[in-house]
Amino acid sequence: MNEFDIIKHYFTVASHRKDVVMGPGDDCALLQVPPNTLLAVSTDTLVSGVHFFADMKPEALGHKALAVNLSDLAAMGADPCWVSLALTLPEIDENWIEQFCSGFFELAEYYNVALVGGDMTKGPLSITVTVQGTLPAGKGLKRSGAKVGDGIYVTGTLGDAALGLQQVLGNIAVPEKYKEFVCHKFEHPHPRILVGQALRDIASSALDLSDGLVGDLAHITRASGMRAQIELEQVPLSDAMQNTVSQEQGWELALSGGDDYELCFTVPELYRGQLETALANCGVKFTRIGRMYSGEPEVELVFEGRPYQLQSQSWDHFRK
Repeated sequence: MNEFDIIKHYFTVASHRKDVVMGPGDDCALLQVPPNTLLAVSTDTLVSGVHFFADMKPEALGHKALAVNLSDLAAMGADPCWVSLALTLPEIDENWIEQFCSGFFELAEYYNVALVGGDMTKGPLSITVTVQGTLPAGKGLKRSGAKVGDGIYVTGTLGDAALGLQQVLGNIAVPEKYKEFVCHKFEHPHPRILVGQALRDIASSALDLSDGLVGDLAHITRASGMRAQIELEQVPLSDAMQNTVSQEQGWELALSGGDDYELCFTVPELYRGQLETALANCGVKFTRIGRMYSGEPEVELVFEGRPYQLQSQSWDHFRK
């Protein structure tokens, strides 16, 4: 099969969305955006050997490639709608493509996201995904809205994906009963779409955790001109984490490990009861881990009221 046969056979999928006027097959996709609606757009590139191992299961890779982008829409509180995919392959391997599409389209169907275009070319394995979503005008969650006194919250447990990565690398021996759990966290992140939508009228700021809690929360402190204080004893760690590594190792993985794709958000104290009600309907665990203060933008760590120094740093592609 040539390039166009591959696209037609594997990537041309009929959409049930009525807002897709023209999907794959023409020079551009034509999409109908409702009135009084904002368009949220996010793009991510995943490169073999940098973001994933070359031998990663293609089904898991297809899932993750879309999931990490949907997580950005979740952080904005947007409704996922459309996606485009640019795929660079070293060669045509129909079995690999079929499995990749299985993971990609299963998640796309779950969130009613239509593939509306993209590109395919030959070269080192890499995947670029652009997702687009909508939300009511004026309702987007930003990084710049945190205020003094706001509580800092996270969904789920932190560091499990990083623990899964360390298991794959052979650096940490995870007990047998937790191996599947941490592997799933690493390869199949779950975007918190419903949580983001529920936070539209409650959270003062939000983002998703891709590079580690400390590094990502620093984006909120800089955008909002605030100081954040995290209470380490409140950071949620899974049973897998607590029964595999020391408390200090667990904190390091949770604070700087990355790849969690949970949400971190700030909420005024006034809306604390409203938050509990809204997220109870989402079925997602969330934890208050700190508070926003006035002062120079930074993330301060404390354990039982005493300062704590993190040994590792959050992910940065260009850090030497």
